[in-house]
Amino acid sequence: MGTKLFLKGEKCLSPKCPMIKRPYPPGQKKKRRPTPPSEYGKALKEKQKLKNWYNLKERQFKNYIKKILEKRGRVEDASNLLIKTLESRLDNIVFRLGLATSRAQARQLVSCGHFLVNDKSINTPSYLVRKGDTILIKEQKAKKAIFQNLKNLLKKHKTPSWLELDIDKLGGKVIGEPNPEEIAPPVEISAIFEYYSR
Repeated sequence: MGTKLFLKGEKCLSPKCPMIKRPYPPGQKKKRRPTPPSEYGKALKEKQKLKNWYNLKERQFKNYIKKILEKRGRVEDASNLLIKTLESRLDNIVFRLGLATSRAQARQLVSCGHFLVNDKSINTPSYLVRKGDTILIKEQKAKKAIFQNLKNLLKKHKTPSWLELDIDKLGGKVIGEPNPEEIAPPVEISAIFEYYSR
C-alpha cells in the first residue's frame, strides 16, 4: 500500500501519522506590537535620508559632518552651515539650476567635464561654488543630445533665490548664499550630529 499524499489543508486522522512539532505553542499566535525605534535608529534613519538626498557616499558625507562638528561652538548654527556646504557643491548647483534632472545625473555630467566655473573646466562634483561664481555648460558639450531640449525645460524651472539662471547661455550665477529655510531638507539635522558624535 503506497503512502497517501495529502492536499494542502487536509489533515491525517490516522494514529500512525507522524506528529508535526511547531516551534511555538498551540493556539492562535499573538501579533507582536511594533517596538518604537531607538534614538540610535532614528538618528541612523535621518542620516541615511540626508545622505541619499544629496546623493553622497558614506565616506564623503561623514567627512562633511566631522568638519562641521570640529567647528561646533565657533559657528552660530552648525545645522545651517552643513546645509550651506552641501548646497554649495557644484553637482548640487547644476541640479538646482535645472541643468540636470537629478543630483545623480548632475554628478555624472560634472565628472565628465561638461561644465565651466568662471571659464575654467571643473570635473569635481564636490567643488564648492561661491557667491559671484558663474556656471556654464561648455559650448561644444551643449550640442550633445542630453541638452537638446534643455532651453524649453528651463523656461518652466524654478530656481532658488540665491541662484540666477541664464537660459540663453545654458548656465547661471551664484548671487547669494544658500538659504536653509528655503531649502528645508526633510530631516532632523541635530539627530545626525548626535549619530556621528557617538
